Amino acid sequence: AFQAAWQETCNKESATLLIPADYRFLVGPITFSGPCQSNIVFKVDGSIIAPVTPSAWPSKLLQWVNFSKLDGISIVGNGTIDGQGAAWWNLSQYDDEGSESGSHLPSVRPTALRFYGSSDVKVQHITIQNSPQCHLKFDSCTSVEVDGVTISSPANSPNTDGIHLQNSQEVEIHHSSMACGDDCVSIQTGCSAVRVHNINCGPGHGISIGGLGKDGTKACVSNVSVYDSNIQDASNGVRIKTWQGGMGSVKSVSFSNIQVSNVRVPIDIDQFYCDKNVCPNRTSAVFITDITYEKITGTYVDTPLHLACSESIPCTDLKLDNIQLQPAVANANEALCWNSYGQHLQPNDVDCLLSGSPLNNPSRIQSPANEC
Repeated sequence: AFQAAWQETCNKESATLLIPADYRFLVGPITFSGPCQSNIVFKVDGSIIAPVTPSAWPSKLLQWVNFSKLDGISIVGNGTIDGQGAAWWNLSQYDDEGSESGSHLPSVRPTALRFYGSSDVKVQHITIQNSPQCHLKFDSCTSVEVDGVTISSPANSPNTDGIHLQNSQEVEIHHSSMACGDDCVSIQTGCSAVRVHNINCGPGHGISIGGLGKDGTKACVSNVSVYDSNIQDASNGVRIKTWQGGMGSVKSVSFSNIQVSNVRVPIDIDQFYCDKNVCPNRTSAVFITDITYEKITGTYVDTPLHLACSESIPCTDLKLDNIQLQPAVANANEALCWNSYGQHLQPNDVDCLLSGSPLNNPSRIQSPANEC
């Protein structure tokens, strides 16, 4: 029924497909594909619910509700997209063999709502909750706006990022609320011209760029602004994380007017990111430069600032301006700056940046491997 309704909507310019209020629809994995006529509206006033029966899910399926190759698509309304992720969150120890026979859910947990290869995308006012994995993903999209969206899953739900961006440009995320078990916003390689503002984040892992450069890959992120937002009860505030051995760069990023409360590490650059017990040491790294932190205020639980940059390719041109962070607990740790160069522009509660530029190996920083 959904596919038939979509085909009819797809063929009409400025058409609307309505999920009416007070109705609940149980919908299995589905893709709404283009090309279509422009200015299509998918209006969710009721509820779309994911099935939890194993037979409904093919193995290794990466998304539940998927919009692909559309130009001018809006998802709007006051309804809910519910991934019923609790059925998945404790099943990561299984392999996929049983899922073929329908005996249990597959171990690959799908994203709830994904957009791929699309432009002029708007997602407004809906609620996305309890995704098996990431709630809302944009991959290879341009001209994206997320406005007034609510994302919700428990703090202990694994890998349930709020909004995940990759290979996407000209993105604005604003006036939205996210509580989840991972990053509220995750910005990955290939992203530029991204604005995130007026966000309420927490619980979760904060607003992150990365992890970048896994398995020696090249990552490029630039022109990102995060501002006028609140982060509370989170493991991190604003974070940049990269794997050892990566290439590329993160540059022209600003975090400003961020209020934090009960956050473990409000300001974090981690160039030794590892999601295993042990990761091998590597000399190459993603180059991090031209990063501004301005008016980051509030309380922390562990340390106010943790800048752990690569020894071979240090972070440069960092700016700390009006950082006012106070411990929420006794015996909190002091700020850490490691191989991080820059300047303090106003009196701050933290003052540990190295001045000037690194002299140990400037040729490596300027190498083609780190050019984007």
